[in-house]
Amino acid sequence: MALNSAFNWFIRKRMVHLDSVRTHPVEMQRSLFGRLIANGKMTQFGAEHGLKDVRNLKEFRRQVPIRTYDEIKPWIDRAREGEPGVLWPGETRWFAKSSGTSSDRSKFIPVTESALNACHYKGGKDLLALFCDQRPDAQLYDGKHLILGGSSALHPDGSGGYTGDLSAIIVRNLPFWVESRRTPSRDIALMENWKEKVDAMARSTMKEDVRILAGIPSWMLVIARRVLELSGAATLSEVWPNLQLFMHGGVSFIPYQTEFESLVGTTRYPFDFLETYNASEGFFALQDRLEEEDLLLMLDYGIYFEFLPMSEWDSEQPVALELREVEVGQDYALVISSNAGLWRYSLGDVIRITGVHPFRLQVVGRTTSYLNAFGEEVMVEQADHAIAEACTLTNALVRDYTAAPVFMSLDDSGAHEWCIEFVKPPVGGMSLFLECLDSSLRRRNSDYDAKRSENFVLGFPIGRELPSGSFEAWLRSKGKFGGQHKVPRLSNTRIMLEELLALSQVQRPSVSS
Repeated sequence: MALNSAFNWFIRKRMVHLDSVRTHPVEMQRSLFGRLIANGKMTQFGAEHGLKDVRNLKEFRRQVPIRTYDEIKPWIDRAREGEPGVLWPGETRWFAKSSGTSSDRSKFIPVTESALNACHYKGGKDLLALFCDQRPDAQLYDGKHLILGGSSALHPDGSGGYTGDLSAIIVRNLPFWVESRRTPSRDIALMENWKEKVDAMARSTMKEDVRILAGIPSWMLVIARRVLELSGAATLSEVWPNLQLFMHGGVSFIPYQTEFESLVGTTRYPFDFLETYNASEGFFALQDRLEEEDLLLMLDYGIYFEFLPMSEWDSEQPVALELREVEVGQDYALVISSNAGLWRYSLGDVIRITGVHPFRLQVVGRTTSYLNAFGEEVMVEQADHAIAEACTLTNALVRDYTAAPVFMSLDDSGAHEWCIEFVKPPVGGMSLFLECLDSSLRRRNSDYDAKRSENFVLGFPIGRELPSGSFEAWLRSKGKFGGQHKVPRLSNTRIMLEELLALSQVQRPSVSS
């Protein structure tokens, strides 16, 4: 009890800074911008872009264009080869492996000491501070915190640096006050074989006094299932009666919340869910109110934010806005400059501003159509290539297709459901076509491949062959038939897919493997 009281006092000291985020957001960002430029002047990137002459945001925007990962990749590659001071002063030792782009299977995002300590760790600390401020009777630190990462091994890259999941970088460098409470052990947390890892995590944590769960909902559901199987319990509250908080992020929690509420059961303390918006590129926002779903934009984590109106997305010279210029209810693509050495980097996320002073947001999608119900981040370009490859291998011809998730339950893993209208059906049938499609996606997208491992989170894809004219009928039903209207390829909801199935009257179940 005394230890928990000391923890609450320590963690709630951050509330002074959090209040500044709420009350002086614009001033905080302008001050941060000056510090970033001061560091940028000492880098190779800064020298190449004339940052020594930059005195304000207007000059910065003139000198540095907005870039995607592919466009900033040459500087990242130089840093990965061991060249110091490329994007950020000093040597960058860690590179977080994330899902790929149009040209690469994986991205490698620099993670500097500054980003690790002043961004990623600060985000977790602040989330706990906000929780304890709203739940002053919370008893978190007397128990364990089950922190779930991805495939967490770090691998040397031959130049003194390391690549791997962000979770691996974080686990290997946790501050003592987190490490002392974290479960499972580091050896288990860093296991790469997910089948063995899930079992080891469940066995090692089911006997602990777990009070916090932290991780991606789809993966946490897998661990929870295994804990219940091994313990014979009906709910997690029977295993962990002091469970109080689930900190989640990475994918939308909406499809999982009812499942988790049922799964947790009745605990000794109030049980809450808190969402974070973080990625390999940084920790951006967190849920600061238990009863509201939008997120507070964190402005003192070493990240300077710009906001690109969606009307500017396809412009050759897009004009981004400052924080003070955004409007409630509008959608923007995020552009960041950060203490990880990412300069005017287009993140690819689309957010909607839900409030100003303080600034709050919701993550509403990506700049391109995508599938990310389980953290797999499948992009349309990847899906198009996979469909084309499957057609080549099965001598098929596809007229139209769309895909949506089948969400996980306690009994089954999730899946992608593909509705396909063939001009020429595949030789070997839908099963072979799906095998080729799945294989292509696993080669093209490392995150998809990880989620498909052992079918734990993402099972083999489901396929439905639609009658000729199905997509045309759907477009007509929406008043969108014509050359300017396209069939949405990928969606994180099942609305369109269910409408298609109803219109085409496809029988269930379909062929799958």
